[in-house]
Parts: sequence; C-alpha cells; structure tokens
Amino acid sequence: MQRVDISKPGEQKKLIAAVALGVVALLFLYWTFVGFGTSSPKPRSSASPTPSPRPAAVANQPATQTPLDLKSDLGNTLQPVSWHWTSPPLTEPKRNIFVYYEPPPRPVVIPSTPTPTPTPTPPVLLASLSPSNVYARTGDFTLEITGDKLTPALRVSIDGRELPAKFAGPQQLSVSVPASVIAVAGQRQVVLRSADGSLYSNTLSLSVAQPPTPNFTYIGIIGTQRHVDTAILQDRSSREIINAQRGDVLGGRFRVTSIADKEIVFVDTNLKIRHSLPLTSDGEKTYSPLQRPTPKVETEDDEPL
Repeated sequence: MQRVDISKPGEQKKLIAAVALGVVALLFLYWTFVGFGTSSPKPRSSASPTPSPRPAAVANQPATQTPLDLKSDLGNTLQPVSWHWTSPPLTEPKRNIFVYYEPPPRPVVIPSTPTPTPTPTPPVLLASLSPSNVYARTGDFTLEITGDKLTPALRVSIDGRELPAKFAGPQQLSVSVPASVIAVAGQRQVVLRSADGSLYSNTLSLSVAQPPTPNFTYIGIIGTQRHVDTAILQDRSSREIINAQRGDVLGGRFRVTSIADKEIVFVDTNLKIRHSLPLTSDGEKTYSPLQRPTPKVETEDDEPL
C-alpha cells in the first residue's frame, strides 16, 4: 500500500477535509438520535403491578375525571335530536327551444275486409232481352223479355222508370219503350219487380248505341233561276267533292231532304233519323264562301234594267 506524504500541501488539505466531514457526520448522527435541547432525555419507566400514587391536585385546576365519570356525564349530555328535513325549492330548468316533444306515430289501422254475405237468389229470372242493342234517337219500339216465374204483377223498370208490361206467359213479357228512354246513347239497366217489392229479378243491360251520321262536309250551294239548288259536299274520308240535290241518296242510306244557305238536311232511310249539317268553309277554298249566283243573261233583251 502506498504511503501518503503529509508534508505536501495538497495532501494536508485532503486530510483536513476528511476530518471535517467526519466531524459533521458525527454531529448529524447526534442531533438525530439525541438532540440539542437543554433537558436531558427522560428515562423509561418500567411497568409495576401496583399503580404509583398520584400527586395532589394543584390549586385552581379542575380535578381529573375518571372514565366512569366521563361515561355518566356523556349519557346525560346526549339527547335525541329532532330534525325536520325540508327539500330545497327547485328552480325550473332552462328550456332548449330546439328540443320539442314529438308524439309517437299513430299505429296504422289496416282495414279488415268483411266477409261478403252471399246475395240471395232473386225469385224471378230475367233471361234475355230482344232487341238487346238499339240506336239512340230512334222511335218507339217493343222490347221482348224472356225469363222464368214471370207473373202479371211484374212491371219493367228501365233506369228507374217503370213501364207497364204485357203478360204473355210464365216465360215471356213484352213492353213498349218510348223514344224518350233511348234519346241518348249509353247503357240502360232493365229489371223486373212487383209494386210491393216482394217479387224482383236480376238485372240485364240494354245497350243504346250512337246512330251513324253522314260523313260529309257542307261547303257550298249553287242556286239557279228556278230555285233548283245544288249542294256542294266534300267526303271527309276521300276529300272528294260531291254535288247533291233534293232526293239524292248519299252513302247508300242518307237522303237529301232540304238544302238551304245555312244547313243541309238528311234523313237516314234505315233508321228514319234526321241529320243536319251546317254550312262551313273547311272545304276547298275555291268553293268557300259561296252565295247564290246571279242568273246568266242569255240575250241583251233579257238584261235587267
């Protein structure tokens, strides 16, 4: 081991610093365990089986209470506490204007389809109508009815209008239908029923069709000195120009009965229905408008003055 030369100044300083640190360490340990107070530490008393007598109480100091006295005084001091608790007033919470109550959607009620009750069978059978199709604007006609269990008490109802029927037997009736019933095209409901409603039949339809009309356009008239007028017509399908006079039959069924400046009148030779066509300028421009021409002057003597 190398020996330290204390004659050197540096080694002396190191030795002094080491001694100083040792003294400081000893002082710190003494202060920790003993302390630097003037009073000396009290020796610990050993436990003895008999308690040592207590010194007398100093004047002007209260006597020390025993545990039994403390318990009796505490029992007298404790009293039941009557406490009435009241809830603090609640303030109305702040309302958010963007939050609102939405009621729940109403339940969708699915309609239940009732079970259809069977329709009772009518006591009277209406089997057929003859004719079952007629043209509107025609005249009176006779409607023949066939069926079963027919009686003289039955009446014929056409769209709610009751007509007296002629009884021909349990399977046949006939009724005269006026022209006013079929004045307009459409369907007519025919049913048989008695006056008291005890007898009734099923319903059949009478079809009323629109009658055929002349397929021409009245575009002009040519008059003569003897007032034998000629109507100028144009076929709507072929655009052909036709000249017609009174009594001519056009289209195989329409007879010309009247020619005037404002209209021409036809009569359907089959249905006896009257049709009128007004004078129009929808035809060829060379024929419209037309008026009665001035009669041709044959000689100068016939020239009007």
